[in-house]
Amino acid sequence: MQRYPDIEIYLAHVSLEPLNAWLAERLDAPPLQGAGKRKARTTGYGNGRRIPVLLVEQAADGYASLWFDSDATPWPRDVDCAREAAQRLGCEVRCSLGGWQPGDDPDRFWQVLSDGTEGAIDWPDSGQ
Repeated sequence: MQRYPDIEIYLAHVSLEPLNAWLAERLDAPPLQGAGKRKARTTGYGNGRRIPVLLVEQAADGYASLWFDSDATPWPRDVDCAREAAQRLGCEVRCSLGGWQPGDDPDRFWQVLSDGTEGAIDWPDSGQ
């Protein structure tokens, strides 16, 4: 299975306490710290390498973006991370359908609900 160079998921209505607990458990990361307007950062570790983590609140239509800027995460693909996040954080999670290529529909995303239901959806950018 191809491992993505980075992982980005979108979280609906997530609170910091369970998010920080999950990041600490999975990446040995300290709690997210404010890093400017509606942004928070931390650094985790995987496979002996640093994993920079960025949370952007209200990144898209009420969803927060959680970005892992590394290929050393515990998840090979965005969807693997999204499934675990939905289960652990009890919230809806969205991510890209796969490795994005020029010509792909930018409004098609994968949706994972906290009950395990998942599927492709249209999620147009409202330009907010």
